[in-house]
This record gives sequence, structure tokens and C-alpha cells, in this order.
Amino acid sequence: QVQLVESGGGLVQPGGSLRLSCAASGRTFRRNAMGWFRQAPGKEREFVAAINWSGTSTSYADSVKGRFTISRDNAKNTVYLQMNSLKPEDTAVYYCAAAPTLGIATRPNYDAWGQGTQVTVSS
Repeated sequence: QVQLVESGGGLVQPGGSLRLSCAASGRTFRRNAMGWFRQAPGKEREFVAAINWSGTSTSYADSVKGRFTISRDNAKNTVYLQMNSLKPEDTAVYYCAAAPTLGIATRPNYDAWGQGTQVTVSS
């Protein structure tokens, strides 16, 4: 099983930006599809973004399209989530996840999760 360690969360004002990072170890990183999820207080964990094994295909939730960008650097075993034009409703704990599949993964495919990093958007 791959191990995931996240960083980059914090407090940002509405309209600001943050970049989250997720460093992976364990099974071969290149062979994993990756995703980002988030969970706000009192809400279910929801899908945010996903990327295939090579970084050539991505998928986004409608709520973040045009504002968030997922990317990966397989040489560094790291996946990123660039978050721009942040809104208060983006406030949540953000989790990265890995799936042992090459293409874009569906939620049941994810079998490893990071510890989560808090993102707070507030003025």
C-alpha cells in the first residue's frame, strides 16, 4: 500500500490561492492514479479532482472547475492541487488518495489516503 503525506494547507482570504502537495511512498507511484477529496464540517467527503497515471488526463468536480488544477511530478513522487480564486465554501479538510489503476479512478478504486490538511478560506 502506498503511504501519502500532505502539506500546504492553511488560512487564506477569499480570492486567494494555495497549493497543496502530497508526497507518496511505497508501491510504485507512477502506477497509481491520484485524486483529491475534501470534507467540510458536518458534510460528507466529496470528490475534488483526479489525475491519471501519466498526468495527461484530469477530472474535476463542477464546483472547482476553472479554479483548481491537479498535477503530478512522478520523478518527485508528488501530486499537487493548485487552488485559485478560493471561496469560503472551499473550507474543508483536504485529502489526497491513491488508486492502483492507470486511468482516472472512480471512488471505489482508491485504497490509500493521506492524513488530511486543513484549508480555511476566511476574511
